[in-house]
Amino acid sequence: MKLSSFLQTGLFSLVAGSHFGFREPAGHEWHPPVSGDSRSPCPGLNNLANHGYLPRSGKNIDLASVRLAVAGAYNYEPTTFDSAFEQAVNFNLTTTGNASTFHLADLALHDAIEFDGSLSRSDFYLGDDLHFDPAVWKGVAENLGLYETGPDMADRYVTVETAARARAARVAEAMRANPRFNASEAQAQGSPGTTALYLVTLWDAQQGAVPKAWIRSWFEKERIPYREGYKLSDTPKTGKDIGDMFQRILAVDTEV
Repeated sequence: MKLSSFLQTGLFSLVAGSHFGFREPAGHEWHPPVSGDSRSPCPGLNNLANHGYLPRSGKNIDLASVRLAVAGAYNYEPTTFDSAFEQAVNFNLTTTGNASTFHLADLALHDAIEFDGSLSRSDFYLGDDLHFDPAVWKGVAENLGLYETGPDMADRYVTVETAARARAARVAEAMRANPRFNASEAQAQGSPGTTALYLVTLWDAQQGAVPKAWIRSWFEKERIPYREGYKLSDTPKTGKDIGDMFQRILAVDTEV
């Protein structure tokens, strides 16, 4: 996501953490990417680089750094994403010259890990599957009700049911817009998997839902929503948590 229009790093450092009275962890303040940095189609990975849990350059990422990053930033068991890392290796996506590392942008190779119907990116056939697409996101955000405000819980949180229906609506829209929409295994698993991942990562266990403000920060700014109150879960998250959420998403009736 291109963030050159945001505050310059020096000014930002003066106000970081002041919004809503919450602060980002020392050494992990959010900074947007600069020219030459590498970013992926995945907001979750980009967030890690923007906060320095992964190399801020987004380059030459190895398995050890992924393990440290997902544990430190999101409180996942360190090995939760080992299989995803191995996928990147097996698909030979890397352009680093070292088969055990990759640059974040390497993950944009179409229909390997990247897939059609992304929540925040356009399809490869339509021109750019790497960068945040405001037009794509607008429809998803509207279906999530992200800009509806009010005193009730429904005005402040996104439920599993709402997230599942927004995902299904996005896929349907992509299929209409893209005559070469590829309903591959990567797409079939990746689409609900992406929704499961952001829900589990940002889950507010007390509310049984995800704060809308956290989702906006996650996707629109590619910033971990510390300033909106995000904090680590009491217990580490695991691949089973993601799998269970995946099944909850698939169980939602998206035809209503």
